[in-house]
Amino acid sequence: MELLPALAGRFGDRADAVRVGERQASWAQLADLAAARAAQIAGQPALVVDATASLDTVVAVVAGLTVGVPVVPVPPDAGPLERSHILAEVADAASAPDAALILFTSGTTGPPKGVLVSREAIAADLDALADAWAWTADDVLVHGLPLYHVHGLVLGVLGALRTGSRLVHTVRPQPAAYAAAGGTLYFGVPTVWHRIVQDGAAARALAPARLLVSGSAALPVPVFEALHRLSGHRPVERYGMTETLITVAARADGERRPGYVGRPVSGVRTRIVDDELQVRGATLFSGYLNRPDATAAAFTADGWFRTGDVAAIDADGSHRIVGRLSTDLIKSGGYRIGAGEVEDALLSHPAVREAAVVGVPHDDLGQEIVAYVVADGVGADELIGFVATQLSVHKRPRRVRFLDALPRNDMGKVQKQRL
Repeated sequence: MELLPALAGRFGDRADAVRVGERQASWAQLADLAAARAAQIAGQPALVVDATASLDTVVAVVAGLTVGVPVVPVPPDAGPLERSHILAEVADAASAPDAALILFTSGTTGPPKGVLVSREAIAADLDALADAWAWTADDVLVHGLPLYHVHGLVLGVLGALRTGSRLVHTVRPQPAAYAAAGGTLYFGVPTVWHRIVQDGAAARALAPARLLVSGSAALPVPVFEALHRLSGHRPVERYGMTETLITVAARADGERRPGYVGRPVSGVRTRIVDDELQVRGATLFSGYLNRPDATAAAFTADGWFRTGDVAAIDADGSHRIVGRLSTDLIKSGGYRIGAGEVEDALLSHPAVREAAVVGVPHDDLGQEIVAYVVADGVGADELIGFVATQLSVHKRPRRVRFLDALPRNDMGKVQKQRL
């Protein structure tokens, strides 16, 4: 199966096929660069990529895919705890030879898990989205999202190389950069769209585009409405997870309602069981790296993946994501952040005795990370900085509140709803 036909000359070639910041390459040049790198890594059990927003990252990912070595993108701001955990996990990646990508989760209930994503799942998802969004080689895709997540890497890079659309990566998703890019198709997370509507000129500059896509977290209704008012676009929303890729999406030729993420894409089925959204289909992951127990627990007895999200499906099939079954997944600035991972980092500080982390509503970020700690002789700024050095910077608490004790139930579990 040819996963990235643009690199095989399916769409001809053009000098500015892929641009990341100030660097650009034609598809032929990208293929040559990737082939040279592939020769260096052939036969290796995995390729760990320091996934900066750069053309070098694109080359490395394509090289791994070209030669069949599982690619493990790592956040460039990952702290030593996070990085060492990932490296330790993939040291045994020879047990995952069929994986195209190993994407690590947000560590909701502990250390992040490696998600094994196959070439077949990637191809199925990108083809389904190309159909849903009328995404073709005539498009110019623009985004500035991180290159170590499904949104920025799978959709935002591999999607362009599969559909043959030009790719313009702005390095950072700044409103002025989006406005100047001249794209037909734009990807962003709610924080990006919130910042764009705060800059009216940037929002109005997107009027000539064909489609604006929002994902990774729920788009607030006021932002949806402001985008429509300023740019003339009703943005398309979609829903997915690292384990499932994108399973539900509004269509370019369909209704776009604020608060709704559309219908299942081609090849995907959904159902609601006890308020939880469950999915199955061709886009699902192959399992968790080195975690057969977690893989088994993620599926129902009849083979449906448990998303852990509460959802509602209207009579017409439109999906609305209500929230998490638990309170331990925080969506901040488009990132999915596991409270447990942040709590573990806080507890590794010698002055901290107890820690609990929650997400609270925030106008710009969607949610901000707030930590409640029991500690002696340490200030909030020190703890925030400490977490930023241990994990990715975006996982740091924005606020720290000190308590004499955390509220717990009779079983000793922290009562986060009270926090």
